[in-house]
Amino acid sequence: MLETRDLTIRFGGHTAVDRVSCSFHPGTLTAIVGPNGAGKTTYFNLISGQLGASAGRVLLDGEDLTRMAAPLRTRRGLGRAFQLTQLFPTLSVLENVRLAVQSRRGEGLRMLSVWLSHRELIDEARTIVERVRLGHRVDAPAASLPHGDQRKLEVAMLMALRPKVYLFDEPTAGMSVDEVPVILDLIRDLKAEGRHTILLVEHKMDVVRELADRIVVLHHGQLVADGDPAEVIASPVVQNAYLGLAMPEAA
Repeated sequence: MLETRDLTIRFGGHTAVDRVSCSFHPGTLTAIVGPNGAGKTTYFNLISGQLGASAGRVLLDGEDLTRMAAPLRTRRGLGRAFQLTQLFPTLSVLENVRLAVQSRRGEGLRMLSVWLSHRELIDEARTIVERVRLGHRVDAPAASLPHGDQRKLEVAMLMALRPKVYLFDEPTAGMSVDEVPVILDLIRDLKAEGRHTILLVEHKMDVVRELADRIVVLHHGQLVADGDPAEVIASPVVQNAYLGLAMPEAA
């Protein structure tokens, strides 16, 4: 479904992502890992259109998106959740989600008339809010939510867009131990539906082990490992140089 071919971006003399070629398929979850500064978020920015590539291509269902702006890529089916939440802080939980529903349906800026006259849009938004376990906060302003609930709301807005591809950039960042399972359950449910392609940047290796079908490792912007999670994690060179895990001592 999603493919990058020799995807590259340079900032002056620095190459942040260096000729990364990968294909990602429906029904799979791929974890993108590596040390800080490896190029993981930059790679996501290139895929979703927040940054323009210096070279290479991004394709979705065979269509070249490389020169498309981020909003057009969203309409083609790329959904992006950011490391920092992107919400409408003064609007309620329900209003945030129904704006996303409205955007997907191409209703433009006729906001009040759309919501008052199209009850099915409100009902769809309410269903999604319930699915992310925010039904008890439906009328609360987004700014009043604790961090964990704001993350859930961002996932709800992403779900409302019904993307083909979900890009999650550290979705559990800043969340308490009690809050993390809800986000992981949501991602697990999306994966179980079997029709989405999911990419996940995540530093917590226990999360990666639990959810990922595949691990891609970036270092200095280059793809240095790609394969089955157990094999990639067990690789001594990856453990030592790229994941920062301790090397087993010789007997």
